[in-house]
Amino acid sequence: MKTFENLLHAIGNTPLVRIPFDSQGNVYAKLEYLNPGGSIKDRAALFMIEEAERTGLLKPGGTLIEASSGNQGIATALIGAIKGYKVVITISEKISEEKQKTLQAYGAQLISCKPTLQLDDPNGYHAKAVEIHRSTPNSFMLNQYFNPTNSAAHYAMLGPEIWQQTHGNVTHYMAAAGSGGTVSGAGKYLKEKNHTLKVIAVDVENSYRSTNKNPKPYKLEGIGVDYDTPHLRNTIIDKYELVNDHDSIAMLQTMARKYGFLVGPSSGAVACAAERVARNLQKNDTMVIIFGDSGRAYLTKNFY
Repeated sequence: MKTFENLLHAIGNTPLVRIPFDSQGNVYAKLEYLNPGGSIKDRAALFMIEEAERTGLLKPGGTLIEASSGNQGIATALIGAIKGYKVVITISEKISEEKQKTLQAYGAQLISCKPTLQLDDPNGYHAKAVEIHRSTPNSFMLNQYFNPTNSAAHYAMLGPEIWQQTHGNVTHYMAAAGSGGTVSGAGKYLKEKNHTLKVIAVDVENSYRSTNKNPKPYKLEGIGVDYDTPHLRNTIIDKYELVNDHDSIAMLQTMARKYGFLVGPSSGAVACAAERVARNLQKNDTMVIIFGDSGRAYLTKNFY
């Protein structure tokens, strides 16, 4: 068993576990909720912060600022605590109580904003983070939605892990589309290894992208393409699978009570889409899907 001198060194190398869906092929979930901060966002946040340190954008004694639906903020707060930075996180009021309390437990300052339908809304949590960053000396905003290092993190870390763990036999890769960094970053790496591999992005049917820029409210967190994101690479993505609140939330119960996976809403959405796609997999196909966080962060929402 590995030992680590620093908690940050334990980020990544999460397990792949088979889900026995009704399929001729194999479906494996990558359990990203086993990262130290409880989600896949540990990878991107660490990569972005250390790149900012390397390039001089972030200096000792500085302040980390981020707009987050929860997990990116938690990862930032965890890393900030270890590295000795002050952390300010702007959030939407719709995020779970558990996520808010987790952020506070790590010592982050929270600024809550009204939910908005579009990322560029001046009253939203992203615009508020930008405003705070501009007025705070020696601060660095991770800016997960527009920072190219987001995708680079998953290209450098997540993609190679999947390739190695499947011994190069992965044929399909599926992840939730939010910022787009996870699906495009790892997808790019995997396609470079096997150009026939299929990359599938899971989006919400009410999102900005799915409705042709006319979004409607939805309950799911950590998923949904709600702005023109530079991370979402349509040259890499072969197909979008659309999901809705009802089916995705119902899948959360199925995953927990039938298969033992207590996962968050975006993972429920991915599992919902994966079950559909799995019906058409062939005998030698191997699909890897991303379970981004745990259901323990959403218990007060009564999804389960």
